[in-house]
Amino acid sequence: MRSWLSLNMSCLACCGGEDTERAPDSGGTYPGGYPARNDAYRAADPTPRGAQPVKVQPIAVPTIPVEEIREVTNGFGDAALVGEGSFGRVYYGVLKNGRSVAIKKLDSSKQPEQEFLAQVSMVSRLKHDNVVELLGYCVDGNTRILAYEFATMGSLHDMLHGRKGVKGAQPGPVLSWTQRVKIAVGAAKGLEYLHEKAQPHIIHRDIKSSNVLLFDDDVSKIADFDLSNQAPDMAARLHSTRVLGTFGYHAPEYAMTGQLSSKSDVYSFGVVLLELLTGRKPVDHTLPRGQQSLVTWVNIYIGMFYSVINKLPLHIWNVLLWFCLANKVRAIRCL
Repeated sequence: MRSWLSLNMSCLACCGGEDTERAPDSGGTYPGGYPARNDAYRAADPTPRGAQPVKVQPIAVPTIPVEEIREVTNGFGDAALVGEGSFGRVYYGVLKNGRSVAIKKLDSSKQPEQEFLAQVSMVSRLKHDNVVELLGYCVDGNTRILAYEFATMGSLHDMLHGRKGVKGAQPGPVLSWTQRVKIAVGAAKGLEYLHEKAQPHIIHRDIKSSNVLLFDDDVSKIADFDLSNQAPDMAARLHSTRVLGTFGYHAPEYAMTGQLSSKSDVYSFGVVLLELLTGRKPVDHTLPRGQQSLVTWVNIYIGMFYSVINKLPLHIWNVLLWFCLANKVRAIRCL
């Protein structure tokens, strides 16, 4: 029985096979009247000496004028600031077409413009119900801006623990089990899409509750992966020496070696599932030592569970097995 439970816990580290489904390559017209920038992104930056030129496919979302972005964010003022992500500040704005957007002003970078646009091109093709959609972008000198669909319900972190970075922030309403299952399944589908169906496959590197955004009707979507690490060279992406992500969510092998795989994301997603199940933060320094890490705390209880179930007589096992199978059928019907 111990091995069966271990197998089910270890399934968090599994990943699926290949899928060659591709998103459309065509651009289009922005609802506000701006043409999709399919042929206007020839970068002024020369390719660094010795580097391979980056092949840029057409970008499937439009440019947004920097003047409009400044206008709808009041010049990137504090009143429009809604948070700070892993790679820049995020502002709320309503574009001239009436669409509410999360405007991410990226931190300064020495990354060549052509390389950045190649990454924008790739992200613009990500089309899935559980991945936050890129709606537009802007390059103005060294200023680089991405406009995403706005999460009406905030992030899963905000819902469970209160708004991130705000002292004394209170969590949202307690989620029902039906809501938790729907959020978990939606986020899992988004991660599966990035790993197995997006072309090229994408490793997020920073799966955490604040990067699971919530929309109306408890729809969850994966957000905020690092563009700079979606290099065309798969080997370069998988063997980066720089460990990214958030403490408490790191897979042990990634934290120790820096070697990355889709399983690193799946481990982090497992921590998010524990967070969703227990309502606890991945690391809580207000708790006694030995209980601060969510994963460590859960493992203690799993060990206690093993010590109890291994002593149960066979007829009790039969009752438990029947109960588990019956509830599994009910759970499948809920999905």
